[in-house]
Amino acid sequence: MNGRVGLIVSGLILALLCLLLAFYLLAREEITIDTFVDRHWQRPIAPQGPLPEGFTDREGSLAPGECGSCHPRQWEDWQTSLHSRTVSAGLMWQLHLMNQSQANKCLDCHAPLAEQKALMALRFDWPGAPKQAPPDYVGGDLDQQGLVCAACHVRRHQRFGPEPRAELPTGRLPHAGFTVHEAFSDSRFCASCHQFPEEGPRVNGKLQEDTYAQWLASPAAAEQRQCQDCHMPDRRHLWRGIHDPQMVRNAVRAELHVTPVDGRYRISASLTNVDVGHLFPTYMVPKVVLTLNLLRTDGQTERLAQSTIGWQVNVDLNRELADTRIAPGESHRLQAWTEANSGVVTLDVAVVPREHYERMFKQMLERPERLPAASLGLLETAYTDARATRYELIRMDKSLPVNGRIAN
Repeated sequence: MNGRVGLIVSGLILALLCLLLAFYLLAREEITIDTFVDRHWQRPIAPQGPLPEGFTDREGSLAPGECGSCHPRQWEDWQTSLHSRTVSAGLMWQLHLMNQSQANKCLDCHAPLAEQKALMALRFDWPGAPKQAPPDYVGGDLDQQGLVCAACHVRRHQRFGPEPRAELPTGRLPHAGFTVHEAFSDSRFCASCHQFPEEGPRVNGKLQEDTYAQWLASPAAAEQRQCQDCHMPDRRHLWRGIHDPQMVRNAVRAELHVTPVDGRYRISASLTNVDVGHLFPTYMVPKVVLTLNLLRTDGQTERLAQSTIGWQVNVDLNRELADTRIAPGESHRLQAWTEANSGVVTLDVAVVPREHYERMFKQMLERPERLPAASLGLLETAYTDARATRYELIRMDKSLPVNGRIAN
């Protein structure tokens, strides 16, 4: 009998050990970055559900302004970022032409919370619109606020974030504290929106959104520099990129040279990707235009050469026109010749952050009868807003010879 009891006890101990091992392995799996990211960015993101007992209205709110009451710096930064403007006229005019299923594919990144999609469905009276009023923790304009704080940091009312830099206060923390995970400092966290899956839409075999894969192939990845290191320095919620002149100036280098050759002058210019952790520019939308001009002594301007850097795709997204993006460490070069013996040669580097949208919007505006009235006004605003983002990045000049010598 004692032997049987011993066997039973041994079996129970073994089963308990196996169970503990299973829980240990599961816990280890759950804290890996890949597993966390896969679960955190499941599409669609699940609704938050009922507010946990004891939560105040502010603790449960999904509104960025409420988050800002305790995180003012992050909120102020976010308001200046493109993440706060992912739902703008440029998106809204297109939603008027889509059904709910098509629109939700856009909203997966532009306004990914289930509560945002529900509000958008109500706004457009889509068949899948909820029958009940939204919960109190959902503001009526949440769908218009873009990629809000909660999109990255809240799941089923639980808060998530990176390792805190300061010791947390003792006692009850707002919204029951938060769960720490290293994924928030890893490029894989950004890939959910900045990398299409292998089966995603392509042009000439290239994924339309491929930034994470470009980063993986770059020296920045080999050096363990993450997306956040450049686009969220010091954890700032800024996400600066091609729209920000200073960030771009810090990441590229321009050169201009004038060389005498057999009585003529060779004008050569280059733009080098010195510190962009992916192709420059990464996506089909922005373009960078290099122009060489000769400013004559009579006040006239002669264009010597011009070149566009970027991935040029037609408006219908089915044909590649050119791909001149600059890989990390590589250069784009432009050359021209002149027989002039006086004047000033200039290199102008201009950035058109929304060039593809400008072409698309302009083409649609040329056929206004194809658009519903509610969409047309938004499209006109979107086109104006897109053109307003253009800026001069760099301007360099060199004088042609004076008394046979080239001035610097």
